[in-house]
Amino acid sequence: MLLASDNLALPLHLGGLAASERTAIVAEGRELSYGETAALARRLAGLFQDVRRTGRVGILASRSVAACAGILGTAWSGGTYVPLNLKLPEERLLYLLAALDLDALVVDARGARMITPAVAAAAPQMIVCGDNVRGIETVAPGAVRLSEMGEGGPPDPAPVSAEDVAYIEFTSGTTGVPKGVMVPVGAVNHYLRVTQAKFALRAEDRVAETCDITFDLSVHDMFLAWQAGASLHVMSPLEMVSPSRFIRDRRISAWLSVPSIIAMMRKTRALEPGSLPSLRLSWFCGEALPAGAARAWAAAAPNSHVENIYGPTEATVACLWQPVREPVAITPSREIVAIGTPYPEMEAAILDETLRPLPVGVAGEIALSGPQLAHGYFGQPDLTDARFPTIDGKRWYLTGDLGMQDENGLFHHLGRIDNQVKVLGNRIELEEVEMHLRSASGSDHVAAVAWPTRDGLAEGIVGFVVGDRPA
Repeated sequence: MLLASDNLALPLHLGGLAASERTAIVAEGRELSYGETAALARRLAGLFQDVRRTGRVGILASRSVAACAGILGTAWSGGTYVPLNLKLPEERLLYLLAALDLDALVVDARGARMITPAVAAAAPQMIVCGDNVRGIETVAPGAVRLSEMGEGGPPDPAPVSAEDVAYIEFTSGTTGVPKGVMVPVGAVNHYLRVTQAKFALRAEDRVAETCDITFDLSVHDMFLAWQAGASLHVMSPLEMVSPSRFIRDRRISAWLSVPSIIAMMRKTRALEPGSLPSLRLSWFCGEALPAGAARAWAAAAPNSHVENIYGPTEATVACLWQPVREPVAITPSREIVAIGTPYPEMEAAILDETLRPLPVGVAGEIALSGPQLAHGYFGQPDLTDARFPTIDGKRWYLTGDLGMQDENGLFHHLGRIDNQVKVLGNRIELEEVEMHLRSASGSDHVAAVAWPTRDGLAEGIVGFVVGDRPA
């Protein structure tokens, strides 16, 4: 059954927002109202529907008006948006363009610099670029600027079903082939619904967008803000250097980031008690949250509710939560905050190697089940079957994370059971790094390790090569 109410762009069309002068997006020195944002989404949706084949639109943009407009326009058209990392080497970008068979590509100024002649030849004919893009006509003469789009477009968001794919997020893969996680509309809407029910964002909230759109924490920021009629304040890479200044200058009330941000702010002495009074809601996700860092943030933001949330991309942003309040729930022997209990309708379990549940206090693999699970991996059915098994008639996702449940019912994260690490919240397979080291060096004697670490969090990766050739 097709339901217009499932469409992620629908909130822009309700409650007068589509004609509202209330601020929707602040990015790149521009401020767009909800009326302007909805008009952009409609016009883009018209372009995308005119060329629709696969329904997939690539977003080679981030932290920009073009990125936000491309995502909303894709949703309005009933399609699937696919964030493409602005740091991809040309070879990887060409691979993804060939595999995805996109209908259209949206680029901003940074993305346009990646449109080489080879990329232009592999890209779809429909390329839409931000108004501040320069020189793209030399390699893509048919590119259309946001301000040059015709008026009109579909007045209402396209009907979609809960099973339609909202977005595809690519993560690192052990074989060097990236894994495209296909997240359905119903999973996103469930996440937004239960999060809003618990935390109640308001129209007057000012939400920081701290993440690139290739990191699914961006879904939390964008769509929670727009569903509440709040304003989304997109941080530029330069503004990420001084988060405390951004929070104070913009009077940010809702903040989500990886815990590494806290470590950086403490290192620069930018996180003093009482220094962030505007914050009302603070979430941390993507890495383990050190207890000391959590307490430091709570002291700096005395008016804020602070929450540790956990979940992989395959379970739509996050699906376990744990409030940070005294006495803080600490994971034994790790001095990190527990990951807590599952969201409504979601389940977590600790499984052994035979996929059977383990008793309380015994470590095993964290498995997740419920309405937030992804469909699986784009074009990789065997990997999907392996990571999303059906156990006793119920579909689960095997996270690869080691964890345990305590006698109070709280879940704890104990690290990884494989060679995946997180650096600044990004999932990286060390095997993939080692594969490229072997290719670059011609040596089989290579290794990659996460280093250095601070407060239990990896800040980088160091590679080792043994061989006669210079690296």
